[in-house]
Amino acid sequence: MAEGVKTIIYPVKDLEAAKAVYGELLGVKPIADESYYVGYQVAGQDVGLDPNGHAQGLTGALAYWHVDDLEQRLEALLAVGAKVLQPVRDVGGGKLVASVEDGDGNQIGLLQNPH
Repeated sequence: MAEGVKTIIYPVKDLEAAKAVYGELLGVKPIADESYYVGYQVAGQDVGLDPNGHAQGLTGALAYWHVDDLEQRLEALLAVGAKVLQPVRDVGGGKLVASVEDGDGNQIGLLQNPH
């Protein structure tokens, strides 16, 4: 079962410029500030800036549905016609992500936190 959309990732080309914009928008400092990812947390929402997102096929912001069992949810979505955009990968500390595309080309992110 999905817990809801709790994470949104923005692909960015200029990480420093994006940090300035999103820092101002969100009014908080990043909780993760690395060359490969900058993450913010505000009002229970995770907002990430990914300088490699465009290279991974992101064309815009991607909302991630938090799920208990990513592999099971991915299989179920594929069974009803979704197509894999990004296979399951560990982005650190056991956090798993994947993304699919529905029949209309909409991207859906899936995220499983470590158990």
